[in-house]
Amino acid sequence: MTAEKRFGNQNPTQSVILPYSKSLSQEAIDLYHKSKHDCYDWQVNMLEPIMAVDEDGLWVHQKFGYSIPRRNGKTEVVYILELWALERGLSTLHTAHRISTSHSSFEKLKKYLEDSGYKEGDDFNSIKAKGQERLELYKTGGVIQFRTRTSSGGLGEGFDLLVIDEAQEYTTEQESALKYTVTDSQNPMTIMCGTPPTPVSSGTVFTSYRQKMLFGQAKYSGWAEWSVEDEHGIHDIEAWYHSNPSMGYHLNERKIEAELGEDKLDHNVQRLGYWPKYNQKSAISEKEWGDLKVNALPTLKGQLFVGIKYGNDGANVAMSIAVKTLSGKIFVETIDCQSIRNGNQWIINFLKTSGAEHVVIDGQSGQSILASEMKDFKLKAPILPTVREIVTANSLWEQGIYQQTLCHADQPSLSKVVTNCDKRNIGTSGGFGYKSLFDDMDISLMDSALLAHWACSNVKPKKKQQVRY
Repeated sequence: MTAEKRFGNQNPTQSVILPYSKSLSQEAIDLYHKSKHDCYDWQVNMLEPIMAVDEDGLWVHQKFGYSIPRRNGKTEVVYILELWALERGLSTLHTAHRISTSHSSFEKLKKYLEDSGYKEGDDFNSIKAKGQERLELYKTGGVIQFRTRTSSGGLGEGFDLLVIDEAQEYTTEQESALKYTVTDSQNPMTIMCGTPPTPVSSGTVFTSYRQKMLFGQAKYSGWAEWSVEDEHGIHDIEAWYHSNPSMGYHLNERKIEAELGEDKLDHNVQRLGYWPKYNQKSAISEKEWGDLKVNALPTLKGQLFVGIKYGNDGANVAMSIAVKTLSGKIFVETIDCQSIRNGNQWIINFLKTSGAEHVVIDGQSGQSILASEMKDFKLKAPILPTVREIVTANSLWEQGIYQQTLCHADQPSLSKVVTNCDKRNIGTSGGFGYKSLFDDMDISLMDSALLAHWACSNVKPKKKQQVRY
């Protein structure tokens, strides 16, 4: 007896859908069937909320985003909608990150028109210029243009439907150029479809939109995803069916087995729809920082150097240390990060007993006050770095990470900040500093470590006195 065929999860694992009582999805599905193609159940389930309308005939969701693991046919949902838009005389802009993806979508939709009985030249017109393809259905005047995204593409043009394919690569600059292209439409809609971002993804809009949706911070918008909440093993077949709705249709276990590799995170992101909880676009990646971790405290030699950073917002002050190891690397560790309201006594107490060779203090909100208190306690005068020296300190920190000349013990607080940071401009000569990607992570923690690292890097070994006779 043949075993019953098994299908993947046909409903999103997580979604935010506004209430509605009517949808135009069946109209689109009927047109799709005319092209001699059938919809998967999950595609029908997706189209219904996407094409939901209110009592005035306006889209319930002016913006809708969805995320599905690779090779599930996520764009097919868009093609069904675009066929309907052509038949209704609407103007559509279909954008993608790569020219090959944009051109493939053009070829696919052109074929669906031909499969529906339409003839090129008699019933519709097509322009095949790569990166600028276009389809026009004569009887309705419906038009769809296929473009690759740029920071200026789409400006000055108006559309009823905007499609953002490969949405994980959608940047804020591209969004600024495209989001106004549907403003003049009486009933606009924007669709974003993609997969969770990987470490090489350039876009941030898709991730930001998902966060807003899941926290209920977006109006007239919808979201759906197939995903796992936590990482699963590569060979977890149940997770395959959980996150891949096209399992049992064109996707099967044999095909997934053939793609399996050693990278567990990559498998979870691309095949299971996992959204990593750390930011993928940090200027310093989790892997780069993780490669510098030591499993045991190394043998330390030489003097201790202290870095102190008062936060730019005047809320906190952080202190870290740096010291050279026997192997010649620089070991860094954070001592603490406290509210400025707690005063500086905890810093003074540490400096009195640390025997630090040099103390570097940065941050106008507390720099001069701490320097004065150190003088009162007869401590060695600190270094108050110039802007040029701060730029140098940041560059040395980056070089130390890339060249693996620094090491750390993987303190959770420091690692969290380091792997969720971005660069910011300093001065007018191309210098840079760092900023946190999240409001609840204080970059002063890392800044204090890189100041200590800079001071330790600048120390010159004392020359042994030579006696000649």
